[in-house]
Formats: sequence, C-alpha cells, structure tokens
Amino acid sequence: MTKRADDAMFRDRRDAGRALAQALSKYKDDPAVIVVALPRGGVVIGYEISLALHLPLDVLVVRKLGTPVNPELAMGALAETGYRYLNEDVIRTYGVTVEQLDAEVRRQEREILRRSDKYRGGRRLLPLKGNTVLVVDDGIATGATLYAALAALRQAEAARLVVAVPVAPPDAARDLRAKVDEVVILQTPAWFFGISQFYERFPQVEDEEVIACLETVREALSRGNTSAG
Repeated sequence: MTKRADDAMFRDRRDAGRALAQALSKYKDDPAVIVVALPRGGVVIGYEISLALHLPLDVLVVRKLGTPVNPELAMGALAETGYRYLNEDVIRTYGVTVEQLDAEVRRQEREILRRSDKYRGGRRLLPLKGNTVLVVDDGIATGATLYAALAALRQAEAARLVVAVPVAPPDAARDLRAKVDEVVILQTPAWFFGISQFYERFPQVEDEEVIACLETVREALSRGNTSAG
C-alpha cells in the first residue's frame, strides 16, 4: 500500500517498541510481569520492551482460521494453548462445512506446533497463572488474532492483561478497554487502512529474527544485562 508522506509515526518496529517501553515504565523490574508477543512482528516490539524493562519475553502463537473461499477472511482463530474461537456468522454466511472447518483447524494446528517448537526450541510457554501479562503486537487491524490471544491468556489464568501496541484504529481501542485491565496505545489515528502505513520501514519479520530476539532477551536476563541490541 502506498502511504502518505505524513502517515509514518515510527521509523520501524524497534523505534515503536522503545516508545512503548517508556509508556510501560511502571512495570520495570516487576517479578510478576511477563511480556507476551504475538509473532512475528510483535516479537520485535516485545524485544525492545523486555530489554528496557528487564522483563521476560515469550510468544503466544495464534493462527487465523481462514475460509475456503478467502484464506484472508477469518472464520475464527486457534491459539497454541488449545483455545479455539469460531465466528459462527462467517461460517454460516460462507457455507463452510464441518469437513472444511476441521481441515483448516488441522492445518493450523500443524503450523502452530511447527512455530512454537521452532521459536522455543522445545521449551514450555512461560508460566502465566497469577502474573500480569503485557500483550504486545506491532499494531491492531481487525483484532481477530489479538482477541483470540486475550481469551487464551484469560483461560490460562493470567491475573491481569495489559494490551500494548504502537497504533490502532479508535474503535479497536474502545473495544479493548472493555476486554482487558489496561490498554496502552500510542496512536489512534482516524485515517487507518493498515498497520504498515504508520511505519517508515515495515519489513516482514522472519522466523530467524523471532528466535534471535527471544534468545537475546533470555541470555541478557540470565546475565543481568539488558543492554543488548
């Protein structure tokens, strides 16, 4: 998408992550707080927050369930915790059969397993029960995967959920405030067609960068050194 010259609010995801870290500074060094990023773009945001605030970083892999006629149209979402959300209206409207739904669920289950194993190297998801979770991404468009992630984190008994993103449309920001304990959104522009328009540079984040971010934070925290990057 071509963006207007004055749209960009952040140089890149790292710049946005550093700005969010400042807005979340009250959580610095809190042993009951975990940063959970939605891969892949959200992990770069989470990396900057974790290093700045000395907080552990993990990912929650959530996959959209696409309709057979349009894979980009979500009929639901699936989280690695096992949580499943289905949009019955979309399923009905597009005549999705049980067989088609089951096939898409199986396909996304395989992808979730592949990604979670690759990102963590066999390690388990950090303990969420009783902790405050900072849920971060590089922005909100439709919010489908984010809402599924929030439901999964509630199901995992996180004590508090804080959504932190650089940019989101105003209606998404309003909806979120009714669903979580705290919302930190740096910009809520009315003119919103996609997340990328608010970044000068918005390259695709590869699996290798996700893994590097997670490993760097883990090693920095184990050494008591968060000046990496």
